[in-house]
Amino acid sequence: MDFLEYPDIYGEVKGAMTPGRLKLTDQHLIFKNQKTGKVEQLSANDMEMVNYQKFVGTWGLRIFLKNGLLHRYRGFKESDLDKIAKFFSTNYKKDMLEKELSLKGWNWGTAKFNGSVLSFDVGSNTAFEIPLHDVSQCTTGKNEVTLEFHQNDDAPVSLMEMRFHIPTSDSIEQDPVQQFHDRVMEKASVISVSGDAIAIFREIQCLTPRGRYDIKIFQTFFQLHGKTFDYKIPISTVLRLFLLPHKDNRQMFFVVSLDPPIKQGQTRYHYLVLLFNQDDETSIELPFTDRELKEKYDNKLTKEQSGPTYEVLGKIMKVIINRKLTGPGNFVGHSNTPAIGCSYKATAGYLYPLERGFIYVHKPPVHIRFEEISCVNFARGGGSTRSFDFEIELTSGVNHTFSSIEKEEYGKLYDFITNKKLRVKNRGKGEANGYNNDFGDSDQEEPDAYLERVKAEAKERDDDDGQDSEDDESTDEDFNPTQDESDVAEEYDSNPATSEDSDAGSDASGGDGDGSDTGNKKEKKHKKKSKSAKTVSEKPRKPRKQKKEKDENKPKRPATGFMLWLNATREQIKKDNPGISVTEIAKKGGELWKELKDKTEWEQKSNKLKKDYAEAMKEYEANGGGKDKAKNDNKTDKKKKEVTKKKDSMSPKTMAGSSFKSKEYISDDDSTDDDKADDKKSKKGKKESSSEEEEEDEEDEDDDSAASD
Repeated sequence: MDFLEYPDIYGEVKGAMTPGRLKLTDQHLIFKNQKTGKVEQLSANDMEMVNYQKFVGTWGLRIFLKNGLLHRYRGFKESDLDKIAKFFSTNYKKDMLEKELSLKGWNWGTAKFNGSVLSFDVGSNTAFEIPLHDVSQCTTGKNEVTLEFHQNDDAPVSLMEMRFHIPTSDSIEQDPVQQFHDRVMEKASVISVSGDAIAIFREIQCLTPRGRYDIKIFQTFFQLHGKTFDYKIPISTVLRLFLLPHKDNRQMFFVVSLDPPIKQGQTRYHYLVLLFNQDDETSIELPFTDRELKEKYDNKLTKEQSGPTYEVLGKIMKVIINRKLTGPGNFVGHSNTPAIGCSYKATAGYLYPLERGFIYVHKPPVHIRFEEISCVNFARGGGSTRSFDFEIELTSGVNHTFSSIEKEEYGKLYDFITNKKLRVKNRGKGEANGYNNDFGDSDQEEPDAYLERVKAEAKERDDDDGQDSEDDESTDEDFNPTQDESDVAEEYDSNPATSEDSDAGSDASGGDGDGSDTGNKKEKKHKKKSKSAKTVSEKPRKPRKQKKEKDENKPKRPATGFMLWLNATREQIKKDNPGISVTEIAKKGGELWKELKDKTEWEQKSNKLKKDYAEAMKEYEANGGGKDKAKNDNKTDKKKKEVTKKKDSMSPKTMAGSSFKSKEYISDDDSTDDDKADDKKSKKGKKESSSEEEEEDEEDEDDDSAASD
């Protein structure tokens, strides 16, 4: 199929040029609003006239339809005009001519009405054109007519009022001022309550704006009538309709998306959020004949409507407004509902993953389309392990953070993100961020950042528990099973067991007289104290470990994509920011890196350096690098630790306790030489096991220091 597509085109919406994408097919002209996602489709058969116009620095299209509506688009290059003219001539059978404008600057001329467009001509050329559907009110004076326009919040400058002076003439029977007013009012979008309402719903609970309102649906608009405020909402301003079940399965949300929003003072309401009970039912008879229902609505509505209130309202608004009613998608959360409980901007609500986006209800309501999402991120929330945060970063740079999501929802939500081909961003500290923006451009899928961090932390905890269990096994080889004294009691109890109990226990077990059980217990206690986070304030300070010399032959860790980019742009940052300090350069670089859209080049370089580093490390380890040096260092450190342990065992703090035995008592104990020999062997075995554990600790510390380097 032959078509033309232009991604950066601006369409006129209520006096403001809105960015979007224009596509010309063989039967339609399609313009998609980049901000709201609204699609405007013009049929080739409805076009009456096509012109191109010269704007400031660019060219534009002026398309006049048979129903009198005018559409204007700009952002084309001069080189595009011949291609577009040929396309219109071939597919639409329309000749595209230039629409010349008057540049004289006169403020008097001739007013001409053509369809729904008021054209002010100076001579043979047009000075300006006014689409009458942008007129909100028209009033008359003695010799003038005043036109008021709908306000557009997105327009940097809005035209609010325009006055036309019309001289009186005795030759004309009808008043020209009234005639001008009547022609304007024929096509102006002035909301006036005339005729009966199609349907009325009484006392509907509305969350945004808050209150209870009577909803009256008319042919061209619907009205919210409350005790304090009234809102008249044109049907043309409705973008989307949503019908979403509450998490409690007893209520329903009905959400209406509006553009432009309704206003109350300085407050703008882009969404109407209505809340219904599923048990509430209603019955309505529409004021139409069967013939009118067939001609106007193609039998999509019946004369009598009955059922749950939210279903009746949704069906009527869907047909009259001619908008799709969006419901929840295939996503089912941990609670078997399509809603995810979370918080947004310190207010609790519900996040609904839909087929083409996300919607958050209700304060404030947020609708995010997939096509405007740059990436998503799973982050740990607030130091709690029972919940996580879900962050959405838009292509416009805006971030939305939905916090306090239960961790049971993580697997469901991550599967949904993966199925929708959304990019998952990794923001974990020290984790690699080198992967492409698109799943299709990478050989392997992007890592699950949050899941990997959780696994790594769990592995560290398991390793610590394993080391503690090994320590327990090595120190409990000489443990006396008949001895009831507890290390906890000895360390923390204010009234520990008496020495008589401990002495009786040692005598009953036939223990040796050199206090080996007591010594083993003290060493065990010191090892636990050195590995545990909960230490006693009187614990002797551990000697500082000497910094080891670096191995020059060991390969250096590769730089990340960010560091490669920063090194390449460091001088440019200095030029752009004179007088910037060294620390501020890195901070400024981080901000620019975050705004950088295409990081593929630097990520590919980083990935290549990682592969080279992995190969170099394999070769380094194969040649025995780092092993001999580590062994020699471990021997010297082991001797130092043995000396400090002997000092600790002889200190008054370690000797304070009920299990201490004086030298005189030990010498009087009847111990055989064989028992002493066995005790020496057990001590030797214990020292060897402890030295092996110290070597393992040293290797772990070496790995940590290498990782930090």
